[in-house]
Amino acid sequence: MAQHLKRWESPRRRGRNHKGRGGTARQRQYRKQQQQLRQRLKSAANDKSPQKGEVIPLLF
Repeated sequence: MAQHLKRWESPRRRGRNHKGRGGTARQRQYRKQQQQLRQRLKSAANDKSPQKGEVIPLLF
């Protein structure tokens, strides 16, 4: 049975107190995880910087 809405009402999700997932805390965790990965990659790149006279292999 469909529910009729007034013109000023917006459709609601079914169920009681439905809040869903993926809120701001989850976004913060994801951002922090990505930042840590970037830092790890950057430090790994600095550790493997070529020495004087060393040839860097190019990978395609």
